[in-house]
Amino acid sequence: MARAAILLIITAQLLFSIGLLMIFNTTAAEIIDRSLETSTHTALLKQIGYGLVGIAAGLVVYRLGYEKLIRYSYPLLICACLLLVLVFVPGIGMKINGAHRWLGIAGIPIGQPSEGVKVLLPAAFIYWLSKQNQPVAWKPFLKMLALFSLPIALILFEPDNGTASIICTLLIVLFFLARIRLLYWALPLLCLLLLGVGAASQMPHVRSRLAVYLHPELDLRGKGHQPHQAKIAAGSGKLVGRGLGESLQKLNYLPEARSDYIAAIYAEETGFVGILLLIALYMGMASAGLLIALSAQRKDAFLLAAIVTFLIAIQAFLNLGIVSGLLPSKGMTLPFFSQGGSSLMVNVVCLFILLDISRKEVNSCARY
Repeated sequence: MARAAILLIITAQLLFSIGLLMIFNTTAAEIIDRSLETSTHTALLKQIGYGLVGIAAGLVVYRLGYEKLIRYSYPLLICACLLLVLVFVPGIGMKINGAHRWLGIAGIPIGQPSEGVKVLLPAAFIYWLSKQNQPVAWKPFLKMLALFSLPIALILFEPDNGTASIICTLLIVLFFLARIRLLYWALPLLCLLLLGVGAASQMPHVRSRLAVYLHPELDLRGKGHQPHQAKIAAGSGKLVGRGLGESLQKLNYLPEARSDYIAAIYAEETGFVGILLLIALYMGMASAGLLIALSAQRKDAFLLAAIVTFLIAIQAFLNLGIVSGLLPSKGMTLPFFSQGGSSLMVNVVCLFILLDISRKEVNSCARY
């Protein structure tokens, strides 16, 4: 287990370090190309700052222990729901790109409450499960689903369909791992999916994204511009890339180049070899998290380790799928790599949760 923890730390450090290099590289080119007065180090310092805040929060969780995170997940989730409501309050919440997802101070975004829900909602389910008699009964399970649908509904109202979909996926994985009877959640899930598809089909931005995904060439000056330029960037990297700092797409051709689409710039500069390295790092991180989960003696530790590992892995998969054009365009950061505030901090906390579970399992194994 010590080896798994070391692998986890090494892969996270490498991803974050390479990401810092790419963020500085991309930001500096953008500022110089546009002749902006902003410092070329601003985005880099922000990323380091968010990383340090994430480490501080992670150390708190590490010190308190994952057990207390699970135990106090309900009040923490209530606080998160209150923050989700505040994003709609003028002067506190901020509307960016047509969505109410951010809390801000003096017009400066400070965080997305929905990112914390990705961890707190699964932790609350694990706590609920620990209090149930085996096997889980039908009525209490439905009451739990109704309760947990509140934060998901608030996230959908922002709207943030991507985050809501990830949270629902996390819960489905938990239902499988916890061996909840298929009949209990499959039918409600089917109803929710039908409602979700029906609601999404009425949202103009969802319809436009699907149309762009199927035919990006029809809107190259609008929503199809970003996916199209990302394909050009990734494809022009070929086998070994143009070389670090030599990307052309980062020169104001590809919007959001240092956040959602930073992998495209990385692919252009390092080529297929660099992308293989990136995928190998995420596979190493996922393998380490899986080993930690499988070694856990307690059920709650196993479930929490498995779900935070899956959270990191699924976000990496979705981001790389979007950048490559395999999936529809959706704002999704690349864990530990692309520029992000709340997402980076939550991912760092997830890392410390895994390290805490690893530490305690090593100690428990040593006693035997």
